[in-house]
Amino acid sequence: MVNRRLLLWAVAALLVAGFSALGLWQLRRGEAKQAMLERAAGALRERRPLSFSAADLRDAQGYDWVAGHARRADAPLLLLDNQRRGQQVGVRVLAVLQPREGRPLLADFGWLPVPGNRDFPAVQLPTGELEVSGLLAPAPGAGLALGPAWTPEVPAGREPRWLLTRVDMPALSAALGLPLQPRVLRLDPALRVGYARDLEVLPNTLPPERHRGYALQWFGLAFATACTALFMSLRPPR
Repeated sequence: MVNRRLLLWAVAALLVAGFSALGLWQLRRGEAKQAMLERAAGALRERRPLSFSAADLRDAQGYDWVAGHARRADAPLLLLDNQRRGQQVGVRVLAVLQPREGRPLLADFGWLPVPGNRDFPAVQLPTGELEVSGLLAPAPGAGLALGPAWTPEVPAGREPRWLLTRVDMPALSAALGLPLQPRVLRLDPALRVGYARDLEVLPNTLPPERHRGYALQWFGLAFATACTALFMSLRPPR
């Protein structure tokens, strides 16, 4: 009987520890995203423009409002797949821009829907120099990195483009032969260029309150497991 109770408590302790660890992880994720939202809100509230060269020296995980002149670099168009806007699924159009000063960087030109037959839409972007502004933000989270980060997608009669499953900045820099800035330029929606876009900081990912809700569920499971083990160990033997 003693051995059975020890085994019961050993299993319960492992489960409680595991559930608690998952709850703490969800809490930390929620705190990190809340801090991210606050930093982005500060940059959007002030909108004090930095030059691209000055932004190069800033924190790669920070948020800065930038403005300047840039042109399309000699690089394929990049379509980030499986991006939601409301209830629709589509692609986010990314292109490499070369500022007058500073490193080349990815710019988000907006979102386009993709029909169920996966016939990717035609994309038309200006090729000359542009006066651009927007929010310089960390690259979208990659999640579980399964399979290749992109596949070439070259429709007849159009410029080369790659279909991305995630934004792997070091791998893209190596493949394109360009020292890309680690952050992505989220173009100002007021600019008359590109497609539908906004400056939402956490698109296609969970907000902080969802992480806090999941943390509460994991802590609830840990508490329920401990209570069940206590009840089972106090039951009189049959």
